[in-house]
Amino acid sequence: MADGRFYITTPIYYVSDVPHLGHAYTTVVADAISRYQRMTLGRDRVRFLTGTDDHGQKIERQAAERGQAPKAYADRIAGEYQATWRQLGIANDDFIRTTDPRHEAVVLDLWSRMVERGDIYLRDYEGWYCVPCEQFYLDKELAEGGVCPVHRRAVERVKEQNFFFRLSAYQERLVAFYDNVQRRTGRPFVEPQNRMNEVRAFVEAGLQDFSVSRTNFTWGIPVPGRADHVIYVWMDALTNYYSATRDEASPLAGFWADDVEIVHLIGKEISRFHAIYWPAMLMSAGLRPPSRVFAHGWWTVDGEKMSKTRGNVVDPVRLAGDLGADAFRYFVLREVPLGADGDFSHEALLQRYNAELANDLGNLLNRTLGMVSRYLGSDVAAPVDDPPALTGSVTAAIQAYVEQMDRMNTSAALAALWGLVREGNTFIERSAPWKQGKAEQEQILWNALEVLRIVGHLVSPFMPERSVELLRQMGREGEAPHLPGWGAGKPFHVQPGTPLFPRIDDVRRAELLARWAPRPQEPGPEETQEGASAAASQGLPVALQESPAAPADKPPVQFDEFGRLDLRVARITAAERVPKKDKLLKLTVDAGEAAPRTVVAGIAAAYAPEALVGRTVILLANLKPAKIGGVLSQGMVLAAGGEAIVGLSTVDVDCPPGTPVR
Repeated sequence: MADGRFYITTPIYYVSDVPHLGHAYTTVVADAISRYQRMTLGRDRVRFLTGTDDHGQKIERQAAERGQAPKAYADRIAGEYQATWRQLGIANDDFIRTTDPRHEAVVLDLWSRMVERGDIYLRDYEGWYCVPCEQFYLDKELAEGGVCPVHRRAVERVKEQNFFFRLSAYQERLVAFYDNVQRRTGRPFVEPQNRMNEVRAFVEAGLQDFSVSRTNFTWGIPVPGRADHVIYVWMDALTNYYSATRDEASPLAGFWADDVEIVHLIGKEISRFHAIYWPAMLMSAGLRPPSRVFAHGWWTVDGEKMSKTRGNVVDPVRLAGDLGADAFRYFVLREVPLGADGDFSHEALLQRYNAELANDLGNLLNRTLGMVSRYLGSDVAAPVDDPPALTGSVTAAIQAYVEQMDRMNTSAALAALWGLVREGNTFIERSAPWKQGKAEQEQILWNALEVLRIVGHLVSPFMPERSVELLRQMGREGEAPHLPGWGAGKPFHVQPGTPLFPRIDDVRRAELLARWAPRPQEPGPEETQEGASAAASQGLPVALQESPAAPADKPPVQFDEFGRLDLRVARITAAERVPKKDKLLKLTVDAGEAAPRTVVAGIAAAYAPEALVGRTVILLANLKPAKIGGVLSQGMVLAAGGEAIVGLSTVDVDCPPGTPVR
């Protein structure tokens, strides 16, 4: 790297479902690596991109099943990703979507370059196709029973005329490229090495041309001059890494230059596309390939694959809400070496939280600040002499940390850092400031604070929020994260606060484990529609259906059952009567999303349409869409009343649309 610029990407996530542990892991790792690179190279030399893949047959089908246009459906799920990344403290520089006009323009540019090169041609094709994978499979690639090897579900026999990319012409160039990367950098193009071995074996066995267009759906970028074809999702999706750098308005502009180290962080299941298809397409277009691809492993949960049926899908937002985003980040970054498969356990999460965050780091900070307050007041002057054993440990820990972070091994980097945290606790025990005079106490406690200052900076890529609080409590508020060294020689002015990570006692631990326990998914609106269809047949939302009064006592619900409801603040922007339905109003509501929603409510007897515009209401946003009075309703507004509606539920302060209600 001539001037040390660095660009890291996650995959763009498919908008077929909301984010889970696997998505969060990839994004948290990329965020930690980008924060570390900013510490070492400088903020302006580092860029981090994530986003969503909005196109494809699966999205077109899922949107249709929900009665939505594909773009509206994709907007909602993309919004979920953006909200989740904010809650997890992700500091991406740009968020790209394959429906962005800036992206579509670059895809078409690459298409024309490959056409001019003679690498795109039209031919008939027939093969086995998996809709969730958006991928064709050969007979020999199918799992036992002729099913998709990834999803273990039936594949479809598809016969159509497609445009193809001439991948077979790039076999020798790809092998030469891999050899050159290894020779120049001393590391494989794909890491870890076993993934590179798989990729290389696939290429050397002989490459086949692959389809880059489809004709049996329309939700995609049309092929120039052929409106009956859309550009295949893998060519469309992979181009995002480059298209963001072509946008002059983006912070990523110019970050596809030859002097930039470009790193794609991905899950191992998409190694082939990123390590073979993508470099070949870039070569065809006359563009440089990425510098390296890092393929991480998969997460299981308590030894089992994550599954909605088993009820063991890990929700990162819930964990972050219960323990704090930084505690979740720390666990996934520490638990598994990057590249290996990992097993997630709530027990292990709580064990690491108490042992390493509350005890090791929390204890070092709390006892140090407590002794400073007790013996010295608030101010600690810099010592005359540094203890050689402690400074040697610090130097060794920083060196190990840097080596591991340069390798993107966050687990080993945190292990080295936590060795320093424990050394700080050992130093206090060995020095016993409670037995010393004031001068000795000041020197001992300054050294302990210096260890904490260094830890505070080195831990910032992993725990960006708590690291700021750690430094604040030592009087170093406002220090920009940087790669520190021992002996800044500055005094400390301590400002003790609440514990960074309050220890979880047995009662709280039992509560959390019960809250997080796997719950097999019960039949919901998609499986059982008896109640909904009865109400819909009369043109009313279920909750507003006129019926005999309900009994005073209803069966209790678990907290998690309530937690499945997506309640949020919404603002009514338009209202009108539903033709031929005296009780129904059609509401247009702003729920803090990219596009407004339509909600049908049985409140016409209580409210005139014009009286509702501008009202703030509470919306049940994840009620399955249904046609009511001939109008597709995308949610339900909450109202008070039994046989007659007496008022709308709302909040007593002004809240922006989209604010969660709980």
